[in-house]
Amino acid sequence: MTVIPVQEELRDYAARVEARLAALIPDADPETALISEAMRYSLLGGGKRIRPYLTYAFSRLAGADPEAALDFGCALEMVHAYSLVHDDLPAMDNDVMRRGRPTCHVAYGEANAILAGDALLTHAFSVLANTAAPDGAVRRATAELADAAGYAGMVGGQTLDMLTEGKTVTRETLVKLQRLKTGALIRAACRLGCLSGGVFDGELYTAADRYAEKIGLAFQVIDDVLDGVGDPALLGKSVGKDKASGKTTWLSLLGEEGARDYATRLTDEAISAVTPFDKEGRLAALATLLLGRNK
Repeated sequence: MTVIPVQEELRDYAARVEARLAALIPDADPETALISEAMRYSLLGGGKRIRPYLTYAFSRLAGADPEAALDFGCALEMVHAYSLVHDDLPAMDNDVMRRGRPTCHVAYGEANAILAGDALLTHAFSVLANTAAPDGAVRRATAELADAAGYAGMVGGQTLDMLTEGKTVTRETLVKLQRLKTGALIRAACRLGCLSGGVFDGELYTAADRYAEKIGLAFQVIDDVLDGVGDPALLGKSVGKDKASGKTTWLSLLGEEGARDYATRLTDEAISAVTPFDKEGRLAALATLLLGRNK
């Protein structure tokens, strides 16, 4: 099996995503320029672009048009960016730093941040609707992203997160919460890669789901660990907020060693799910990279 230099490829693809995202944000009328600026501030503020890269990785296995896969991934990244803007609001997580700079509501005011998030969410579906892809793929991708972002996905997970704040929850509830809040968009990223190549079901689609489920949960386990023991300078945001708000996390439930061991088992299961398809080792290398990240 060929070993892909995934860290370098991820960095290069992130730059490509950044350029395409910049081109996809429309120029606004002077009267609404502030919202366009807030959208750009939130969307183009850096980030590893892991979700679009997952779309890209699975699109290669599905034989997709690279440009269709890129726009699918960019639409998903707009939804992700909107979710961060709204999660950071005072009514939600009340975060003041994101990726090493003030959050959108700190920089532009709370009302403008809400509107910028709304605009990113709706524009994502405009991007999807105008993507060149196989027959039926755009419709399926639109439904998939809507489901992943909505009450049965990310929004549902955020709701559950708020309802359980300050309460001790079971391991099963924590798994459900994080499969919705974090895992739903990661699953959508993998599925969109398949859909961009016209793969709507079958063994590859099933493997994408299994891989997404495992790395999505592993990603959140490591996030929980970093919130407790990570370096704020590397993370670009404050740490310790989960403990301060009384949230049950994988760190509080299992301890650091136990949480890292659990993330390792999940990563191994993710790699096993895609081994028959991952001839270049791209997905295995990405899962391993995410497991060992420090930011």
